[in-house]
Amino acid sequence: MLQKTIVADPHHHDSDHVPSHSVFGFWLYLMTDCVIFASLFAVFAVMSHQFAGGPSGKDLFEIPGVALETAVLLLSSITYGFAMIGAHKGKKGVLLGWLALTFLLGVSFLVMEMREFAHLIAEGAGPDRSAFLSSFFTLVGTHGLHVTLGLIWMVVLAVQAIRAPELGERELRRLTCLSLFWHFLDIVWIGVFTFVYLASVI
Repeated sequence: MLQKTIVADPHHHDSDHVPSHSVFGFWLYLMTDCVIFASLFAVFAVMSHQFAGGPSGKDLFEIPGVALETAVLLLSSITYGFAMIGAHKGKKGVLLGWLALTFLLGVSFLVMEMREFAHLIAEGAGPDRSAFLSSFFTLVGTHGLHVTLGLIWMVVLAVQAIRAPELGERELRRLTCLSLFWHFLDIVWIGVFTFVYLASVI
């Protein structure tokens, strides 16, 4: 009886696997970001009661304003989800419309955050006032920087989508990576809202 042997061609690349490799690689990047934020959360946990005679979170934080920031960022995740649905259906107009709304929500979040920072600094509660405030500004500022980078990335992808004759695999792969990044920032912010703001006020 003849036995059929199948030899895998080492030079053969399955194009179907390329997107998953790219997205998997991006997951690895997100894991390194997780480590960064976990470290910043740990530093804040240690420094959260080091007020150096200055104001505490209960004195400074206004929960209604932060809750509005949180709602805006969570809503931006939902609108990005609608953008992805449009992208998968190949509807460029739908994608760009939802991306524009997501971008506006992201900018609104940053404006509210910068206003809060300016208000704290004006009250003499800047990052140099105490270890508590240093760790607070570092953690929240790092998140804000990530949101800023996400918005720049969003503009770049929108321009690429406009220029592309149709929404192909490459565009979908890039939009998927930004989707992972954007939802990740939402999760981090929920942690910030819970462990930084609420825990400091309660």
